[in-house]
Amino acid sequence: MAYMWEARLYSYSMATLLALISSVLWGSADFEGGRLSKKHPAISVLGVSQVIGLLTGIIIIIISHGWVAPSISHASYLIPGIFAGISGYLGLICLYAGLSTGRMGVVSPISALSAIIPLGYAIYNGDRLSTITTIGVVMALMGAFCASGPELNKGLPIKPLILAFGAMLGFGIALIFMSIGSKSSALMTMTTMRATTATTALFTIAVAIRFRSLGKFSKIEYPTLLFIGSADFLANLLLGIACTKGLVSLAMVLGSLYPIITVVMAFKFLHERLHKVQYVGVAFAVAGVAIISAF
Repeated sequence: MAYMWEARLYSYSMATLLALISSVLWGSADFEGGRLSKKHPAISVLGVSQVIGLLTGIIIIIISHGWVAPSISHASYLIPGIFAGISGYLGLICLYAGLSTGRMGVVSPISALSAIIPLGYAIYNGDRLSTITTIGVVMALMGAFCASGPELNKGLPIKPLILAFGAMLGFGIALIFMSIGSKSSALMTMTTMRATTATTALFTIAVAIRFRSLGKFSKIEYPTLLFIGSADFLANLLLGIACTKGLVSLAMVLGSLYPIITVVMAFKFLHERLHKVQYVGVAFAVAGVAIISAF
């Protein structure tokens, strides 16, 4: 009995760690993607990075021999991976386009609340959280929202607001399908997802070329694109694995803390000033993670 309890505790600890690493990778990729999207069209940045993400997945599959025969069953990775790819791609388009407008304080906090969608789905399907863990979840989500620095005092322009809700909806739906597919194979789900987004990205790139809005990347920007694509794929993969190790609801919440990383990197590398509410948000998020991890 003690062995089973220790094994379960280890599994939940691994889920927490993987989800947190996932948020770090996501936040870093979003920062670089948003910064690059200020110089190039968002669909160009997204298209190239998604192709790189697909290649990353294929390399991991070859090295790990992680392929599994596809199944059309709704419980397999194939169908969920396709739907996750489509919704995730639409979410990323909205996010990058929103970040490129320079109103990160409007887009990022709303998109971070995408975790509410899979959280509700997981609870509806049987996840049960204790009172203290629920408090930690609420603190983490509110912390991520506040840490993004919502610029409510400057008004809410319609375009960034629409993009923000588009990103939230796209990410939330993608996370649900990622968790479903990961029950069969996290690696194959994410590779199927990336294959779908890469295919969609190639189509949008073709449209961009048609309307002469693709933009050109310099050689010095190639490493950044490589990082964005591989980090985004690995973030998805680690979150998918985390969903199989512990409660889906908690993994989704911890994985949604990525805006904190984006804000910290913007403060560090772009010297963006942080508001008081952002410091409070970081403190709330850290406290929420600590409560979730401890209980």
